[in-house]
Amino acid sequence: MLLCLSFFAALLAEEPVEIQNVPKLKDVDTSMKLLSQLGAKVERNGSVHIDARDVNVFCAPYDLVKTMRASIWALGPLVARFGQGQVSLPGGCTIGARPVDLHISGLEQLGATIKLEEGYVKASVDGRLKGAHIVMDKVSVGATVTIMCAATLAEGTTIIENAAREPEIVDTANFLITLGAKISGQGTDRIVIEGVERLGGGVYRVLPDRIETGTFLVAAAISRGKIICRNAQPDTLDAVLGETA
Repeated sequence: MLLCLSFFAALLAEEPVEIQNVPKLKDVDTSMKLLSQLGAKVERNGSVHIDARDVNVFCAPYDLVKTMRASIWALGPLVARFGQGQVSLPGGCTIGARPVDLHISGLEQLGATIKLEEGYVKASVDGRLKGAHIVMDKVSVGATVTIMCAATLAEGTTIIENAAREPEIVDTANFLITLGAKISGQGTDRIVIEGVERLGGGVYRVLPDRIETGTFLVAAAISRGKIICRNAQPDTLDAVLGETA
């Protein structure tokens, strides 16, 4: 699921994007389908090619969101670039019990107006979002990404305190930098984003999926077998390697 972060971030780009090293996972297929429904041109021929220039639908519908709650990651890029976005909430409007409230709080601090109507989170802004100093109540990978993506096109500087530090955060930041974003501090608990007026296109090779790699490693350990995982990145697998060594 975390691998799909760059897919949603690609909504910010005004030129075509090529994402390399993408595994064949159901969440990847769902993300591609969602982007297509929003109006992006999405193709896969080894790499995944995303052209979001013609996005003209700003709503992530329930039939897709129910299969992958990570669809909330579309909200930040949509409101940042197009001034509006809607994402369905599985189970309706019971926000308080869901981690999505951190996404909402972050977008509100950037100047977005948020409404909860008929099971949808609806975000809008007049003009551009505004940079802000955001101290997160708790560490959240998803909310960190939402704020970081939205802040890339905000006017001014955004500082995220108590930010998540996972490898996927670093990878998403590096992807955005490839497109022209100005981000520093990724991998620490303090990320600084200098807003720019637009993001272009580019080619980026995402991290190998550590959940996929970890699954194979654990399977080999349980079966007392032997496995070679090529194209893995060991420095992102400390927890798994420590348990299976």
